[in-house]
Amino acid sequence: MRSLWIAVFLVMMSGAAGAQSVVVGLGYADFSYYQSRDTVTANLEYRYSPFYQGRAVNLSWGFGLGLDADHDYFLGAGLIAEWPLRQNWFVEFSLMPSYYEADKYENRLGGDLQFRSLLALGRTLRSGDAVSLALAHASNASLNEFNPGVNSLLARYHVRF
Repeated sequence: MRSLWIAVFLVMMSGAAGAQSVVVGLGYADFSYYQSRDTVTANLEYRYSPFYQGRAVNLSWGFGLGLDADHDYFLGAGLIAEWPLRQNWFVEFSLMPSYYEADKYENRLGGDLQFRSLLALGRTLRSGDAVSLALAHASNASLNEFNPGVNSLLARYHVRF
């Protein structure tokens, strides 16, 4: 099953050359289960040009990869919404159904299918790139009996094409 998810992710990523942006994040993951080991985490996202640009919100598709210091990882894809604010500020929300693999048994989240939601506040720089601070949460949405979840705080840099 894991090989299938990785293959699907790589096929989807093959179109990343046309991405609107790449987002690199570094932060800390706080697992909710008392036996879990909290750890440093890194994230990489590819985002396509918005398929909808409105006065209040821009919507696009994106793909994400997350890896922590304990070698736990997720691969996901989903919807990204960005609300432009005044003076180059923006708010972002994304939801990515994801495949999650815990290398450490203590960091399991109750199943391979997880849903990662993210809320961020960011600022666009003069170069067109951006920086943001994000809060992310991943859990299996109670699809499994065991559902501890993990929360992350991430500092991110957005490279826009």
